[in-house]
Amino acid sequence: MLITDLGLLDTSVEDGLVESTSVLQTAEPVVIEPRGPFGAESVTEAARVLRRLAAPTVLVGEPGLPEELVAAADVCVTSEPDPPAPWVRATANQVSETVHRQPLAALSLVVLLRDTVGLDVWSAIAEESATYAMLLGSSAFDEWLARRGPRRHKPATGPPVQAERVDDVLMLTLDRPETCNAIDSQMRDALVELLGVAAGDPSLSVELRGNGPSFCAGGDLDEFGSVKDPAVAHAVRLTRHPGRSLSAIAPRATCYVHGPCVGAGVEIPAFASTVIADASTTFRLPEVGMGLVPGAGGTVAIPRRIGRHRTAWLALSGATIDSSVGMAWGLVDEIGGTFIE
Repeated sequence: MLITDLGLLDTSVEDGLVESTSVLQTAEPVVIEPRGPFGAESVTEAARVLRRLAAPTVLVGEPGLPEELVAAADVCVTSEPDPPAPWVRATANQVSETVHRQPLAALSLVVLLRDTVGLDVWSAIAEESATYAMLLGSSAFDEWLARRGPRRHKPATGPPVQAERVDDVLMLTLDRPETCNAIDSQMRDALVELLGVAAGDPSLSVELRGNGPSFCAGGDLDEFGSVKDPAVAHAVRLTRHPGRSLSAIAPRATCYVHGPCVGAGVEIPAFASTVIADASTTFRLPEVGMGLVPGAGGTVAIPRRIGRHRTAWLALSGATIDSSVGMAWGLVDEIGGTFIE
């Protein structure tokens, strides 16, 4: 649905708009491309309605549109080069394609991002986990699993995380290079345990790296769908969450990332106070395309670095950004040397 007149976003017709624009009615975002001039009252009314729509909202225009309207949208796209936050140089089509394929996951993502702004890390992680668990039981995820086909998980033959202490530095290395350090339950549990060691010793700082061609290619797809009970999956995430463990020691943690960082490979490092990227590093959030939302803390840590709007764009578009864009947006704190082990 395309809206050019802010007068159509009026609280007096809010209930009807929520129904008519819902992804249950039409699997597409609400695209707002407003024509000025803008009255203060109409902007306030439009912003109030946008926050309540049961569909992703995309604001199309140029930086300089009313801040209240910008803040209310889920994604802001422009044709201007190098726009300031929260804008992205892109088109609404990238978001529309994903919403068309995965409307329920797309809606779940933007509502989650709207709701968790300002929450503490634990509360935001709990909301993300509940949303992720709900989607694990969805028909859309079942269809993705069917398309993927049966997989056989291959557990690591050695420790999935290598640990070495040098003076007051605990150096941790994800060590499943044959899977590009895809995180399975063994690696997750090992990482949580080792980060817990650092949490118990305030004298320790932590350096987290990955062995092989990628810091981390995300969750191990061979294990996806292996926990059949969504409630159990939710409880596991609340109990053993590497991102939450890393956030507990964030001021003492540095992540060195390289290669294609996908899903959890983007989400977990974002909890650290310092992320240093190899120039070759790329970042991508593919989960919505699978019928899910980021589930390793991405809707918690990434918005705290790059804002809710750009996080939504990354997740809804499934686009890949490089280390220079990551640096410009704040996903990366420094571009350094080569970190391939």
